[in-house]
Amino acid sequence: MNRRRMQVLYSGRVQGVGFRYQTRQVASGFEVTGTVRNLPDGRVELVAEGMEAELKEFRTAIRESGLGPMIRNEQEFWAEPNGEFRGFEIVR
Repeated sequence: MNRRRMQVLYSGRVQGVGFRYQTRQVASGFEVTGTVRNLPDGRVELVAEGMEAELKEFRTAIRESGLGPMIRNEQEFWAEPNGEFRGFEIVR
């Protein structure tokens, strides 16, 4: 198995526009676990675990879900999974 952990930091007009809720909706169509939350600096942080190919498709689906025009920049980081998530949640 090629399970991975993906962290993506989104910047642009990503807070106050339903970004976290739409991301959670998109996640329901994928075999991924993780969280999405607003950061104090105006960015949104996505942390997800799953198969690498599934995570890449999930990231693409987020952009294609109507959120793409709101995203100005994405920083992507990969690491080994630690299995801390049970589902996919919005962190407040």
